[in-house]
Amino acid sequence: MISRLRGLASSLKIDGYILAIVGMVVLASILPARGEAAHLVAMATKVGIALVFFLHGSKLSREAVIAGVTHWRLHGLVLLTTFILWPIIGLGTAALPTWIMPAALAPGVVYLACLPSTIQSQIGMTAIARGNVAAAVCGASVSNLLGMVLTPLAAGMLLHAQGSGLTAASFQAILLQLLLPFVAGQVLQPWIGDWVRARAKPLGYVDKGSILLVVYNAFSGAVVAGIWTKVSGLDLARIILICLVLLGLSLSFMIWVARNRKFSTEDEIAIVFGGSNKSLAAGVPMAGVLFPAATVGFILLPVMLYHQFQLMVCAAVAQRYASRAETE
Repeated sequence: MISRLRGLASSLKIDGYILAIVGMVVLASILPARGEAAHLVAMATKVGIALVFFLHGSKLSREAVIAGVTHWRLHGLVLLTTFILWPIIGLGTAALPTWIMPAALAPGVVYLACLPSTIQSQIGMTAIARGNVAAAVCGASVSNLLGMVLTPLAAGMLLHAQGSGLTAASFQAILLQLLLPFVAGQVLQPWIGDWVRARAKPLGYVDKGSILLVVYNAFSGAVVAGIWTKVSGLDLARIILICLVLLGLSLSFMIWVARNRKFSTEDEIAIVFGGSNKSLAAGVPMAGVLFPAATVGFILLPVMLYHQFQLMVCAAVAQRYASRAETE
């Protein structure tokens, strides 16, 4: 019992990478990039984003994507939740009265709702919980592949409904900075895929470093635009509560629907984490392409908060599933 509690406590600790992201927010708040420095940071950010998606394309096994369609009931349920139900809920949440939903952060909640499921934590949590890891790998791969197209389209339509849509330049940037590098990585994948996967750890620093650069660039623009004069401490408390409620509802719904549809426990675990998780790794660089520099910080704040909460809460849920499996 004591060992289980220790394992749960360690799984609930704040992720070091999240602390690094918070550090970029603090740095941008104190020393935002301005003038020529802002231009250089923006150019470096574009290169970093392209590199991230090139590496994703070179790592992603085509066999994993093809295999993902074989378990159509499981993947269909997760994808429908991720790209249809979530955006509807996000739009409804953003439409709440301003005393509940801060107006400056409402577009960020819509964007959060349009994101694909995360890869690393979804697979990791499924493994810890002793669920269907193969289904989690396939589902996460397919979700992120579809997300490159569906996330910008859904965000564009829903934010346009709120009066702040995406421009034609944004979609052009998607082609040049996201899809083109990804396709290039996929084309070269048969030759460089094994090399990239064998060096996943050192190349992971490139991936994470690029995201840190995007966060710094985003919040530099937001600070210059006055984010901390437009978002109060009360607004932060409200958005934290909203993120926790959304996470709780998504976890509860996925558990209910998986059991209602008579999935096995192993499949239920993959469904729960696939349908409730949202990808920070995909969301940060994509936001850097889709939105103007002055608004990206507002967009990313709900995404970063939700991501940290999903890590902590899903770790506890995974430990609970694992404990139940040991008991049985």
